[in-house]
Amino acid sequence: MLALEMYRSVAKTALGKVAGGRLPLLLTGAAAPLRMVTLDPPKVEHEGWARLRVSLSGICGSDLGMLSGKTSLYFQPLVSLPFVPGHEIVGELLDPCGDLEAGTRVVVDPVLTCAARGLEACEACARGETNRCSRITVGDISSGLQTGFCHDTGGGWSQQLSVHRSQLHVVPEGYSDEQALLAEPVACAVHTARRAAIKPGDRVLVSGAGSVGLLATLALRELTDAGEIVVVAKHAHQRELAMEFGATEVVAPSETLRRIRRATSAFMLEPEMLSSPYLLGGVDVTVDAVGSKESLQTCLHATRAGGRVVLSGMPASADLSAAWFRELEVVGTYASSRGTGDFATALDLVGHDAMCRLAKSVAPYPLHRWREALDHAHSAGRLGTVKVAFDPRRTN
Repeated sequence: MLALEMYRSVAKTALGKVAGGRLPLLLTGAAAPLRMVTLDPPKVEHEGWARLRVSLSGICGSDLGMLSGKTSLYFQPLVSLPFVPGHEIVGELLDPCGDLEAGTRVVVDPVLTCAARGLEACEACARGETNRCSRITVGDISSGLQTGFCHDTGGGWSQQLSVHRSQLHVVPEGYSDEQALLAEPVACAVHTARRAAIKPGDRVLVSGAGSVGLLATLALRELTDAGEIVVVAKHAHQRELAMEFGATEVVAPSETLRRIRRATSAFMLEPEMLSSPYLLGGVDVTVDAVGSKESLQTCLHATRAGGRVVLSGMPASADLSAAWFRELEVVGTYASSRGTGDFATALDLVGHDAMCRLAKSVAPYPLHRWREALDHAHSAGRLGTVKVAFDPRRTN
């Protein structure tokens, strides 16, 4: 079967890390530690597993970060190379799996927990906090925090992979594959909204209006009692979508702190040797939906003392002086939790009118056009695309 495989290359990773930001085409050319290969179809060797034929698999920001060498070395022991990327997956079961028949259309919760590894539940899994599983490097399969980062399971950027029953959610009747594809990122947004612990009337700032920011905005509006939700967006089409997804107002990055200062009567300070001003005062909760140093800095500088900063995008390093001085709560939000039914809630939200319209804009590519697909994904914000995906069924 055809698949895209990420492999270990110190030279290419270093090249991407140094030059990828300035020359993004390198990330799909000379600096890409990714190759198209022909692999044997997966074999089911453990109870509760089945083969899945992939219909669509999304390209996520974390995938792009991995290919560009931007991902922290913290994650190195949590993956097993070489592996097939792709953790946003909708497909059709080729084998019966538990109570599901062959032919069932499913979406995949990619987190590989104790259940998938054939282990007794760790403390986190026993509480239903499956995204906090502490045994993601042991058991029946090799290291891998998720499907799409594990050598043994395969991933969505291929024609087939293996999945465990604990990971599967049946696609509701009437949903298109494109709608179903959005279920996993929406489940992450649902988890973000719950981790944000919004109080009634709280002012919220969402920094970023790519897919992570837009879906977080929808989840915050639909699942919490947030008051004003201000979204930071770079591009005109993102501003329109953010309003449709529940934003009260949308601002450009350069306007953010001034807008928050006026709304909250905060004081703005401008240190001589710092590139960005900061506020004394600000919003109650901020959500970093980008993961860049600049975006995280905006969140830290726009949050009132004692407020909460939620890390929804995989974070870059930043100056944490504001977190210390203003006693901010910095909260991580990773994947989704099975114990709180994040995926079930996400599948309901996928039926929202705004999500139905978003699903129609998914841009699918065949596997052999992977360089073109990744180029598109790198430029998605500028080009007006929210989600780029692989369709392994396609030949052109």
